[in-house]
Amino acid sequence: MNPSPTGSLNDGRSSCEQILRYLNRISGPFLDRIDLQVDVPKLPSNDFSEQVKSRGESSQVVRKRVIQAHQLQLNRCGKTNSQLGSKEVEVQCVLIKEDQLFLQQAVEKLGLSLRTYHRVLKVSRTIADLDQAPTISRKHLAEALNYRAFDRMLAQLSNV
Repeated sequence: MNPSPTGSLNDGRSSCEQILRYLNRISGPFLDRIDLQVDVPKLPSNDFSEQVKSRGESSQVVRKRVIQAHQLQLNRCGKTNSQLGSKEVEVQCVLIKEDQLFLQQAVEKLGLSLRTYHRVLKVSRTIADLDQAPTISRKHLAEALNYRAFDRMLAQLSNV
């Protein structure tokens, strides 16, 4: 969805109140069920040619990593991370104390629900699997939290 009624959050055409009213049309429980919320900023026209040149990994490389991560998940618990129940998340997504505190602070700051907390842990576990990492690190948690763009946007607008 667009981040505001005008299509762009920072275009100066909508007030915070208008944007919040627009965004609040989506219920919290519905939003909790969307694991990946990615902000796609408008690309400046002068940067387009540079963006095309720096493409990153090829599709074949990414595909190979995804297949390996999927197989790792199946070998570990017989299912993918997205299918883990609450008790399984506690077993498969263990964090060191400092990272647990980091996640708790993020959850409080963003006003995330318990359901979203578990979803962030599952996405973090998947990111760690893509890295072939045996445990979830703060880097994985931070990336998973970055995929909660809608939650961050709401928190930012609510504090204005």
